[in-house]
Amino acid sequence: MPSLGITATALPGLSDLSSLLPGPRLLASIEVDLLITFIPQMVIFASLAVLLKGLLFDRVLKVFEEREKRTDGARAEARKMQEEAGELLRKYEAELDRVNRVAAEEREKVRAETAKLEAEILGEARAAVTKIVEHGRERLEDEVKEIQFELGKASNSLAGEIASKVLGRQI
Repeated sequence: MPSLGITATALPGLSDLSSLLPGPRLLASIEVDLLITFIPQMVIFASLAVLLKGLLFDRVLKVFEEREKRTDGARAEARKMQEEAGELLRKYEAELDRVNRVAAEEREKVRAETAKLEAEILGEARAAVTKIVEHGRERLEDEVKEIQFELGKASNSLAGEIASKVLGRQI
């Protein structure tokens, strides 16, 4: 039997303390009471475990399984959606590249057409300017010839007048 380490001699004046300490008879009744209460507690525990397994634990496990399935399903769906989004992004980028190439080709065509039209307009303008300049030169040459002819006719009479004035007599 375990000793509590307290004796009547250790505490003077408390000699009646031994009546308060558990003796062999009290410990035997505690052991019997412990066995009497332990077995029903184990039966109640086992009964509750079986009952709660059917009522609570299985349902909670089903909820956890369903949650796991839904989570896995949601993850799989999210993965699938990400793959679809990636595919759509690749298609979008490919289409954007194609549109950019077509736009660049169209810009190049328009630029070439504009350069060609500009060259035609400049050619026509040069031709018109050349024609105007040639026409102007011809007119100037005609006027110069006419003035020279007029001066040629007038030069004889002017020469006679100048000579008359210089000589002081009529020639």
